[in-house]
Amino acid sequence: MSATSPDNRNSTDWSAAAGAALYGLDRWGDPYFSVSDRGHVMVQPRGDRGGSLDLMELVQELQGRDLSLPLLIRFDDILEDRLERLHGAFERAIAQYGYAGRYQGVFPVKCNQQRHVVEELVSSGRRWHFGLEAGSKAELLIALSLIDDPEALLICNGYKDQRYIETAILARRLGRQPVVVVEQADEVERIISASHELGAAPLIGIRAKLSARSTGRWGSSVGERAKFGLGIPELLATVEALRAADLLGELRLLHFHVGSQINDIAVLKDALQEAGQIYGELTKLGAPMGYLDVGGGLGIDYDGSRTASSASTNYSLQNYANDVVATVKECCEPHGIPVPTLVSESGRALASHFSVLVFDVLGAGSLPGAVPTPLESEALILRNLRDTYAAITAPEASVEALQEAWNDALKFKHDALATFRLGYLSLPERGLAEQLTWACCQAIAERIKGLPAATVIPEELRALPAALASTYYANLSVFRSAPDTWAIDQLFPVLPIHRLDEKPEALGSFADLTCDSDGKIARFIDPARSSGQGQEKPLLELHNLRPGEPYWIGLFLGGAYQEVMGNLHNLFGSTNAVHIRLKANGGYQLDHVVRGDTNAEVLEVMEHNPELLLERLRVASEAAIGQGSLGISDARRLMAHLETSLRQTTYLQG
Repeated sequence: MSATSPDNRNSTDWSAAAGAALYGLDRWGDPYFSVSDRGHVMVQPRGDRGGSLDLMELVQELQGRDLSLPLLIRFDDILEDRLERLHGAFERAIAQYGYAGRYQGVFPVKCNQQRHVVEELVSSGRRWHFGLEAGSKAELLIALSLIDDPEALLICNGYKDQRYIETAILARRLGRQPVVVVEQADEVERIISASHELGAAPLIGIRAKLSARSTGRWGSSVGERAKFGLGIPELLATVEALRAADLLGELRLLHFHVGSQINDIAVLKDALQEAGQIYGELTKLGAPMGYLDVGGGLGIDYDGSRTASSASTNYSLQNYANDVVATVKECCEPHGIPVPTLVSESGRALASHFSVLVFDVLGAGSLPGAVPTPLESEALILRNLRDTYAAITAPEASVEALQEAWNDALKFKHDALATFRLGYLSLPERGLAEQLTWACCQAIAERIKGLPAATVIPEELRALPAALASTYYANLSVFRSAPDTWAIDQLFPVLPIHRLDEKPEALGSFADLTCDSDGKIARFIDPARSSGQGQEKPLLELHNLRPGEPYWIGLFLGGAYQEVMGNLHNLFGSTNAVHIRLKANGGYQLDHVVRGDTNAEVLEVMEHNPELLLERLRVASEAAIGQGSLGISDARRLMAHLETSLRQTTYLQG
């Protein structure tokens, strides 16, 4: 790939603001990310409350602390700000609609189980009695150890065996508020049995299967065939079983969930109306109730389009809070039922913004577009391709002539391949034919770029710039750091964290370090089209690499699920991670450093003993020395390399 001269880096009509608009940063990034006049991505961890950090400079300083890329940067101030915005939205809605209850949220631990993350949420949320939601015994242990606020809720979801239920019951005696949510019909008898055996009971909730259906990627996960929850007949049977066991007085919560990343607010309204009526009927059946858990699903705007696309939402945080409060009030008041405390399990909406993954580009590969030097005696096919190239570059070539020339180039390339298969064309000649074909493609793309905007260009020719796109080799594992891009085609904002004041001259996608064809990022937000439909594009505008200079890319809005769902494909482990917090007098402090997995650590995960591995190689090197195929100094160097590699991160280093 050709280098770009710094002296000619800016076109006359380009600016940092144009760079922000190109990548949609001015839409999905608000209020936490923006761009400086220098073309660097800026982070405002406290949103519009002031204070900012230059992300490029921050990464440079962290590298000076021996923290190599890829690097996950967690901004704890953003977590706190997200909590404030969530509670602020509900407080405004409660005041606006005269709601007689309150809001009390919980964070689903499954969204990000990292210790420092959960601790930060519990600490920052203490003033609102913010709690946690656990979906397994291990998550229940995390929640029990961190929550010491007697008013904070601990929602117990997921499959539950006897030990899980007994743990929750005993935790209530510790002064905690565990709510065991019945999600499967057979859990009712286990709750009754454990309560009778221990002489105490947990707070009990019921998860209802609603008929309301969601839309988007998780639409099929809810409804009457959902994995979790009770249908109405099962729900009624549960009420009667609890009544018979003298436990109906502990039924305090109704829970429902209409899917992750709700993109259309109308879906939520339908679900709230149905759940509100079920809540009222449960109170009529004698359950004291008191809490309505609207589940997760509060979405975020990944692409900035503010639409009902799978990567966006057609509502704001305030819209969401308003609809929850108003709808529940409308369901309760006509029947004289006290309104419940509103609970939500927002994970994606709280955690997505707070971390940024920064990775470096190791190099780039592109198709050869230069015209090769003619041979002394060339085959006719090669001469025909050179004549085609000359026709394309002729000043008088029209669009029609360009189309005809491209058809000729493709035909000559096909002829060259057929001739090679029959043994009449050498391998170097076939290489020249392919190089000349791509030179024709490059020339047409350049000619199209210079045509007036109103020119009608055939679809086939308009697609040629994409055919010339480069592959940028990224120092990361998609399967470890952004698994949803591979598993469910999740769209994340991806862009350079610097050089945004320069007009990018290349199109490209990213290939990761794994030996897997799916290890790539080739889906990007398209701000130019997303205002109406939430569109995406397969290629991203990128800058030409400069020799000796780094090119750093940021993946944003990945703080939810990506860290905890990543796997060890090709044994690429976790990356280095840091927790950053703004200081009151400016600048930042580094609260926590979490070193990424070493090669030795990922080997041990797969039950390989690093010491045994080294010993086997030492024995092999001694045998090679004895055979005279390996010198002692080279053997020493080999073993030193191996020992050093075991201590190093799994990613590439300079």
